[in-house]
Amino acid sequence: MRLFFVTLLAGTLLLLNGCSVSYSFSGADIPAEANTFSIRLFRIVTPMAAPNYDLTLTEALKDLMLAQTRLDLVDKKGDLQYEGTITRYETGNAAVSGDELATLNRLSISVKVKYINTYEREKNFERTFTRFADYDSNIDFNAVELELIEEINEQLIQDIFDASLGAW
Repeated sequence: MRLFFVTLLAGTLLLLNGCSVSYSFSGADIPAEANTFSIRLFRIVTPMAAPNYDLTLTEALKDLMLAQTRLDLVDKKGDLQYEGTITRYETGNAAVSGDELATLNRLSISVKVKYINTYEREKNFERTFTRFADYDSNIDFNAVELELIEEINEQLIQDIFDASLGAW
């Protein structure tokens, strides 16, 4: 009987040794073989974007990846690769009162992202993400622009993360 349990234990250990599973507290589905990621500076192709918005968005995505994955950042050709363009950055009316005056304005930002997973090619995509934030029309846009960008970036980078590494 003792020999049976020793053999069973040895067989189980051999089976488990051949398997690899990647766990993450963020719910990220990262290939076990992946060790690195790279993010190219997002390009701005819309004329209205805030100066340095490309750098702001790129750095925010890098920070999220470093905080929520075990992966190391490399300059290029990471196991997981991100690149993209900022295709929309515009303000407009979000709500109009009965006397046809705008009560809320909206900043909308769209980003087209290309994601490459070198280990699981079926998960690669090229997709546009759009988010917005509203602000009181009585407030000067320049006074709230940085706050709106921060709010929108949190949503955009979480959307990008979930689309590329989300396990749900």
